[in-house]
Amino acid sequence: MHHDLRTLDLNLLKTLDALLDERSVTRAAERLALTQPAVSGMLTRLREAFDDPLFTRSQRGVVPTLRALELAAPVKQILHDVERLLRPAAFTPASATLTFTLAATDYALRALVVPFMAALREQAPGIRVAVVPVSNEQIQGQLERGEVDAALMTPDTTPADLHARALYDERYICLLRDDHPAAQQPLTLDAFCQLDQALVSYSGRPFRGVTDEALAALGRERRITLAVSSFMVLPEILRVSDLLAVVPERLARDLPGLKALAPPLAIPGFTKNLAWHERTHRDAGHRWLRALLCATAERQA
Repeated sequence: MHHDLRTLDLNLLKTLDALLDERSVTRAAERLALTQPAVSGMLTRLREAFDDPLFTRSQRGVVPTLRALELAAPVKQILHDVERLLRPAAFTPASATLTFTLAATDYALRALVVPFMAALREQAPGIRVAVVPVSNEQIQGQLERGEVDAALMTPDTTPADLHARALYDERYICLLRDDHPAAQQPLTLDAFCQLDQALVSYSGRPFRGVTDEALAALGRERRITLAVSSFMVLPEILRVSDLLAVVPERLARDLPGLKALAPPLAIPGFTKNLAWHERTHRDAGHRWLRALLCATAERQA
């Protein structure tokens, strides 16, 4: 008798189950979409594996032995368990309890995570979200190790071997307090360059950004008197000062006491990406969460 699981083919158990149900080699072959000789060959292997005849011939087909009848329930349970193992797990947002870790900048927090959380709490209140700072240098390893499940990035910072989807294109506007003297008329390039300005910079060049590159192409420069590393503090600074800031348009929405003006020059915008690893690519819960993020971005357009 062979007791080594490595010698037992799962298809043999399917054949045994069919023979137990059908009590006929012919009908079992039809059910399995096999030929009768193929089923007979499998029955021979089953007899060797279990050291028992398993079935004897009769006028109406085959009759199971006592050993075969003992195997009937366990075999059916094994096949059922394997089928469940191979079937994608069902995902029900309303009752889900997973934790989703998202890497994002503070800009993405304000522009996308806030409305995403509003939608998530309504549809899947049991899902917890952990938002961590995004690190371009570490994100690949964080996603591979499962420390992060998805990241809000730009195309130029998204590693090439990650899955990615563009969420939206962002443009820049000028932001200043409502009663700022420069807020009362369209902003000219001369006035723009003369105003004291605040800049948000995550890089090691705190007093220079994409706006300054665009100005340099025109042979102009602006006056930056404040550089901060976070968008979150910027609205408070603008409300209590005469500073102007060039910020992404989505960041400027619904900010009381502040006014948005069109820049007096073309400033290249950026695309916001959602990136994730193959590790979570097919998971039903993560697919649903990514879809909700994408739908949130579309509604905010």
